Formats: sequence, structure tokens, C-alpha cells
Amino acid sequence: MLKIQEIREIIKLIDSSSIDEFSLNEEGTKLKLKKNAGQVVVAEAPKAVAQAVAPAAPVAEAPKAEAAPAAPKAEAAPAAPKAEVAADANLHKIVSPMVGTFYKSPSPDADAFVQVGDKVGEETVVCIVEAMKLFNEIEAEVTGEIVEILVKDGELVEYGQPLFLVKEA
Repeated sequence: MLKIQEIREIIKLIDSSSIDEFSLNEEGTKLKLKKNAGQVVVAEAPKAVAQAVAPAAPVAEAPKAEAAPAAPKAEAAPAAPKAEVAADANLHKIVSPMVGTFYKSPSPDADAFVQVGDKVGEETVVCIVEAMKLFNEIEAEVTGEIVEILVKDGELVEYGQPLFLVKEA
């Protein structure tokens, strides 16, 4: 189990680095840190650790992405099938947390993590983004159904770029 001082040191190191997301699984302890607008967010930790850290450093929950209101459409342009999917207010965008290369499967000969129509949970791995020879598993962070995959396998992705559209359950 991690000591409070070790967790504080990890938070300081992540805060001062260019890393946007950090996960640690050690002896039954799961620690996941994400940077959000310059602040470090503790997404998940065991109850004993979270309670011990809470008095010294406030623990913030990651804000859920809200669907943006649909922009008014030009009447002269014909409606495309993708436009109908994007206009649905119940869709959640899974975005890339970093710049890197998108991979839909763990290896070239393996099946894709998810396909259109698959049901996903908050911790379901949907893809991998490789950055600087590190393979980062991207989780859905929402429960629902994959409606559209917006990126091709092996394509470069930017920070914040939408990768998947999920219809929330």
C-alpha cells in the first residue's frame, strides 16, 4: 500500500511534468491521476488512501463532458448520415488524452478492442494511443454503445481529438 508521502510525491512529479495521465496498480492499490486544465485530478484510489489524502490535499472529481448544443444547420446543405449521428444530444465523445498514434487493437493480428455497436462500460479499454514508445490504454469513461469510430488504425491523433462517439445508456 502506498504511503501518503509517496502519493504526494507522485502528484508533484506528474504536476511538474508534461504527462497528462498516470495509472499505477500495485498490490491491490489502484491510483489513477489525470491533469485537467493545469490541476491534478485523483480519479480513483482505495478508500483508506483517499480519506488519508483528503485533509492535506483536496481530491477533485473529473468533470463529466457535457454534450454541446447542436449548431444551427445551413438549409442549403444536404444532411449527411454522419451529421444525423453527431446531432444526437445523447452522444459522448471519447477524446485522445495525448498526441500519438491510434491503434484499435493490442497487436496487428489481434481483434479490435471495440467495434460499432459494442456495449462499453466506464473501464472498458477502447483503444491504445502510442506516445514516445509508450502504449497508453484509453478507457471509455462512460457506459453506453459505440456509435461511430472517428479515427483509422495507425492514424496520428492530437490532444483532445474525438476518437469515438458513444450513445450513453
